[in-house]
Amino acid sequence: MTALPERPISMVVGALGGEGGGVLTAWIVRAAEICGYPIQSTSIPGVAQRTGATTYYIEIYPAKHGELDGRRPVMALYPAPGNMDIVVTSELMEAGRMLERGMVTPDRTTLVSSTHRVYSILEKSAMSDELFRADSLRNAAEKLAKRVVMFDMAKLAEERGTVLNAIVLGVIAGSGELPIPVENFETAIREAGVAVESNLRGFEAGLAFMKGELRAPAEEQERRSHPAKPSAENLLAEVASTFPADVQMIVAEGVKRLTDYQNAGYARLYLDRLAAVVAADRERGGEAEDWTLTRETARYLALMMAYEDIIRVADLKSRRSRMERVRRDVTAGSSEPVHVTEFLKPGFEEFTSVMPPWLGRPIMAWARTNDWARDFHFAMRVRTDTVFGFLRLWALAKMRFYRPKTFRYAEEQQVIEGWLDTVCKAAGRHYRLAVEIAELANLRKGYSDTHRRGVANFERVMREIAKPAARAEREPVWAAHAVASARTAALADPEGEALDKAMAELAEAPALAAE
Repeated sequence: MTALPERPISMVVGALGGEGGGVLTAWIVRAAEICGYPIQSTSIPGVAQRTGATTYYIEIYPAKHGELDGRRPVMALYPAPGNMDIVVTSELMEAGRMLERGMVTPDRTTLVSSTHRVYSILEKSAMSDELFRADSLRNAAEKLAKRVVMFDMAKLAEERGTVLNAIVLGVIAGSGELPIPVENFETAIREAGVAVESNLRGFEAGLAFMKGELRAPAEEQERRSHPAKPSAENLLAEVASTFPADVQMIVAEGVKRLTDYQNAGYARLYLDRLAAVVAADRERGGEAEDWTLTRETARYLALMMAYEDIIRVADLKSRRSRMERVRRDVTAGSSEPVHVTEFLKPGFEEFTSVMPPWLGRPIMAWARTNDWARDFHFAMRVRTDTVFGFLRLWALAKMRFYRPKTFRYAEEQQVIEGWLDTVCKAAGRHYRLAVEIAELANLRKGYSDTHRRGVANFERVMREIAKPAARAEREPVWAAHAVASARTAALADPEGEALDKAMAELAEAPALAAE
């Protein structure tokens, strides 16, 4: 009598609602049934902040019914930590959820996951940077799994005009982890009878990737499709040759962002401004601190310099890539018309932002003293699928050359210079204080009222704590703690009540004196 397998093959699929996890499970079940294997599957619906997350559990006993002499294997209904042979997830944070639950173990688990992200409501709504670290999660996966297959399957699906779950099925089939012939998976897709050609195309792409016949979408491929201007390339080469290795990646991203935002000359200004910060960081022994001061300043300097005025908004909304993304999001065919309406509510800040400083400054000063003017917004609906509507945004986007002559540009550059000067002065007194002041720029974010409150909070903390501390009017260790506490309070409460309370408590602290 042929020896039977000791146990079933255990497989868990973690997917978000609407991503086809149930269809993927059905394909796998049907492919195993064609082989004649006993199989059982269950689904465990759940609730998540990125639409409903559902866990699908599959057990396959890799022996045909005829080999069991009438016996039936006992199978579990739910996945158990430490007992998974294959873990499949539709995006990176779902992989993190499986790692956290102990479903992935180094002795037996193969982890298959797409590396793209679907951000949670918590990540999207947080006023501070609450994004989960994808690199940390991937490192954990490499350490905790026996085998890891991870790449951006969503992008590959987009390139091939198919869906993610079909790519995943091809990866599973090509992994060799299941004793199921490839043709059985193809048969399962055909028998399902839904979008057969598209699904087979995705299946073949996933299979080709596992065979080494197809490269995964990569950042390098993206860079080749959108090459930087020659002058920008020179700036990137300068970053690679002159900046500390630990900060080169984030500085390079800043250069690319600002070249796209304005031009290479503006990116040149970014590097010139950072040079003073790097010098201060090096003088204070930044290498021992992993160049934290340079890294955080580079991050927020790029964001501050690429502030979103109406020229930038028009630019982003009129790009071909944006129109293509809208069509993909609504799954429109190449011959299907798509109506796109942009809802805009510009106020005095938006109108004065593109005025020359001599005109915008007095108008904005008047508007800030009048409640009705501060709350005034002009509602607009622009149909960008029409020639006239699109040309309105396109023409505004082409005013990029005029941006350096605007009131908003002059205001932003003045704030940036003052902030950088304070950071460098603070670095001469206390490293952590300088880092906290650099991170204070995180308050300047959002739109409309949120942006207005964030700017007010930023200016208040700079005026009352950061600048006096940089001028040696405050004890530096206390000041570093005070800036961090004030920033945390401002980010936690957009209405400003938490900041008021924190500032009142700090005002009563005995450490207000200078050294």
